[in-house]
Amino acid sequence: MIDVQKNFLIREEHLAPYATKSQEAIRFQEEPEDIRPAFFHDTDRIIYALSYTRYADKTQVYSYQENDHISKRIVHVQFVSKIARTIGRALGLNEDLIEAIALGHDIGHTPIGHRGESILNDICKRELNETFAHNIQSVRNYMEIENHGLGLNLTVQVLDGIMCHNGEMLHPIYQPKEKTKDEFLEEYRNSYHDETISKKMQPMTLEGCVVRISDIIAYIGRDIEDAITLGLFERKEIPIEIVNVLGNNNRDIINHIILDIIKESYGKPYIKLSDEVFYTLNKLKNFNYQHIYHNALSKKEEDRYREGMEKLFLRYYDDIKKQNKKSIIYTLFLDTMDARYLNNTNPKRQVIDFLSGMTDDFFLKQINKK
Repeated sequence: MIDVQKNFLIREEHLAPYATKSQEAIRFQEEPEDIRPAFFHDTDRIIYALSYTRYADKTQVYSYQENDHISKRIVHVQFVSKIARTIGRALGLNEDLIEAIALGHDIGHTPIGHRGESILNDICKRELNETFAHNIQSVRNYMEIENHGLGLNLTVQVLDGIMCHNGEMLHPIYQPKEKTKDEFLEEYRNSYHDETISKKMQPMTLEGCVVRISDIIAYIGRDIEDAITLGLFERKEIPIEIVNVLGNNNRDIINHIILDIIKESYGKPYIKLSDEVFYTLNKLKNFNYQHIYHNALSKKEEDRYREGMEKLFLRYYDDIKKQNKKSIIYTLFLDTMDARYLNNTNPKRQVIDFLSGMTDDFFLKQINKK
């Protein structure tokens, strides 16, 4: 078996000097690895977790569209993984670490996508004087909810890459920031009380930086394709100054940005975009916000979902206070959890955890119940 373990690690002999080696992996609870290197092992833990299955019915941008080709969250994380691994292989980075971060990064997303996240954030502020952000909830899922509340004991490097992945924040350069276990935990815990922290975080590995920029590469062009498929605008409406640099379709946009990053970052301890591509990508991002993200839900739909989320929060919190063991928050969630989670988690936070883990369809069925 020693030779098998060596086969798993043979590619690491050729990694770039700034890559993260498997021997550097840190876990909060030390445990012996089997034939799989630590980051490879983390990917297995992520994709076999119950929460990973629910990716398949979570909104990327558009909810409840009668078109099977509109992106779901599961497709997005696979795109991020492929794009990030392409960049990582070209730069000689650890693809196992990249894949684990990429496939796990969005697990904390709520039903109804970013609008659901905003609604739960408002509820958290009011009820707990805390914040809700999907990247922080992703870490919470793997550390405090999965495995019946005992967590999956993922490596700190994977958890940190997930926590720092926020693709909404575009930068010309992504440079890793060294962290200890305690510094990671401090950022994680402080983010519950200061929502600006999760927008300023820097990954501790170059692989985490690759996933962060790959997040926006994965959604920026695909969201355009989805919007055009739904007839929300025409391809010719994309501004010519964007088309001339990046192209007007998902394939060309991805290709141009990936090649630019590889050219600007090869042999460097950071991930960089050229000035032209950074400027143009920012313009494309603003175009998408104006034509796609601000119009993903009508006012009527948003009001309905907000009212529904508020109603469910009050319903399940009341069920906990009354110990209504017939409620689904018990039968589907709390009854499956270890005593550590039950004893150490505020009941209001328990409701938030339950709501955030719902798929779109399950959420809609619950708000439609009388």
